[in-house]
Amino acid sequence: MTAEVDHRLARRALVRRVRSGEVSRSSVCDAHPELLRVARRFGRRTRVTCPICAEGHLVTVSYVFGPRLPRHGRVVGTRAELESFDARPEAFVAYLVEVCPACSWHHLLTQRPLGGRRRSAIAGSSVH
Repeated sequence: MTAEVDHRLARRALVRRVRSGEVSRSSVCDAHPELLRVARRFGRRTRVTCPICAEGHLVTVSYVFGPRLPRHGRVVGTRAELESFDARPEAFVAYLVEVCPACSWHHLLTQRPLGGRRRSAIAGSSVH
């Protein structure tokens, strides 16, 4: 992946489908127990009210996947941690997920590449 992918349009469409009754609430409020645990423990609280239950505030959780990380990724809690991955020569992918701990709604908001820049800069340079 070479650019950020924003999934917010898909989110809006899904929320509309739930509100219209086309999609059941139970089919979208199905966050994995581990995601809920991470959201409650490490998530960053937002000011955004859950679009499904309107009871809880959403939290965001960032995961990074890539070389020498566990296959389930690594939860990243600070901007400094994200920046440290971005400075590495290996290529990583960061995912930002929103979660409602109250009703278990979850949705992928963005995914973006991290790191890998030194390698690509070296590969793109020419020796004269």
